[in-house]
Amino acid sequence: MASFNKVILMGNLTRDVELKYTSSQTAVTEVTLAVNDRRRGQDGQWQDETTFVDVTLWGRTAEVADQYLGKGSGVMIEGRLRLDQWEDKQTGQRRSRLRVTGERMQMLPRGGGGGGGGTPQGGYQDSQSSGGYGSSGPQYGGNSNQGGAAESAPPQQDNGSGFYNDPPASQGMPPADDDIPF
Repeated sequence: MASFNKVILMGNLTRDVELKYTSSQTAVTEVTLAVNDRRRGQDGQWQDETTFVDVTLWGRTAEVADQYLGKGSGVMIEGRLRLDQWEDKQTGQRRSRLRVTGERMQMLPRGGGGGGGGTPQGGYQDSQSSGGYGSSGPQYGGNSNQGGAAESAPPQQDNGSGFYNDPPASQGMPPADDDIPF
């Protein structure tokens, strides 16, 4: 039987990023993403519901998050679910928790978009993650400066396909179905 494990979340960070390094000097950070959902209740009134999701970022993705993101920053995370299991030291009971291991990260503009001051936005995928494309290093994308002021942001890298963070198209071959942007 085939399996598929993919999660895409968009929300805001609940606290500043705290970057740490493993003993092998691999960057890692654990952030919490607040994902809001708004729907009408039975009484016709709008009700807001917030879900808090723990996300682990590794390698260069964690370093970019530490450099450019802070509490309240909008971000879209693409990753996979992982089940953490441990034994509670106080009660001796078996505990578990679902968390997301982030593989791609897209920084979102502040204020929900639509002009204004604008902050750097862009995508980042760690070339060491399971979804990396080749060994050409990190690829950023989607940087825009809506406010007109110069801002420091990751450089854009077009890989020849016209899209950022996508694998290069083969010469003379039509694009694959998943390369078509509609």
